[in-house]
Amino acid sequence: MNREAESGAPRAVSSAAMQHNLNLRLLTAAVLIPIVCWAIWQGGLALVVVVTAITLIGVDEFYRLIEAKGAAPLRSFGYAAAGALPLLVHIGGHYPATVLLSAALLCLLVAQLGKAQISESLASISGAFFGIFYVGWLLSHAVALRDFHEVAVRWGETVAAGLHPQVGGYYLFFAIAVVVGGDAGAYFVGRAYGRRKLAPQVSPGKTVEGALGAVLAGALVGLGCKLAFLIWAPGLAERPGWFLTLLLAMLLSVAGILGDLVESLLKRDARVKDSGSLLPGTGGVLDRIDSSLIAIPVLHHLLLLWFYAQARAGG
Repeated sequence: MNREAESGAPRAVSSAAMQHNLNLRLLTAAVLIPIVCWAIWQGGLALVVVVTAITLIGVDEFYRLIEAKGAAPLRSFGYAAAGALPLLVHIGGHYPATVLLSAALLCLLVAQLGKAQISESLASISGAFFGIFYVGWLLSHAVALRDFHEVAVRWGETVAAGLHPQVGGYYLFFAIAVVVGGDAGAYFVGRAYGRRKLAPQVSPGKTVEGALGAVLAGALVGLGCKLAFLIWAPGLAERPGWFLTLLLAMLLSVAGILGDLVESLLKRDARVKDSGSLLPGTGGVLDRIDSSLIAIPVLHHLLLLWFYAQARAGG
């Protein structure tokens, strides 16, 4: 997600071109941020619709990467399974979603048997299922995180004790804000101070300094997010406390960096610069959500673990 090509090739790209790219990124953000914030605030089916739309576009971009490698994924199964995951998670949590994943894999195996061309079967099946998992399953955690109170209730009343019914809105906004803040920190710190390569074989433009900037910026944004909610939305941001909030923000920043590197690895293997061209200045949808694909599930499961441990300790 964070494009430190900014720092990796400043000598090859004119400052005017870089400024134009930054302007496009800001314009894209100005369009997308209100939509995302509205969906988070509304929750429920509004969020499901937005997440499903992002999922379908992301899966399509992912399958284009696979096809660039010569595989032929069964797109219809991939779209159907990945697109259904957010709704299933909203209705019944992750258990019916895991059932769907199992059913999708079985259907892919059977459908592949009926194809006239059996070459590249392993790549086609693996690629199709990985698209469902990588985009659909991971992104469905955005719905689970927004419905965090209901998810916690399923774990037990003691786990959900004291949680505001709308606390998931804060958690999801927190995760996205930290990732976006980390992205901005990596961009500007990487451009200004980037010298040492972070993962030169995967993404030559990313630097250690940019990664440190991402962690620092993500931590500051996380603390600022908590403070803002404590002021304007009392009851949502009391738990966890300040120290754990700081720790979570730093962990999410690291998760965001890893998510960015994973997508860079996939694109490098497919020999493409961007996953798509839908978002000016950013590339494709996958280029925009790659960090969140890892960070949101990490926050969801860390919070569940923490609240469960708190409930057990209290019991």
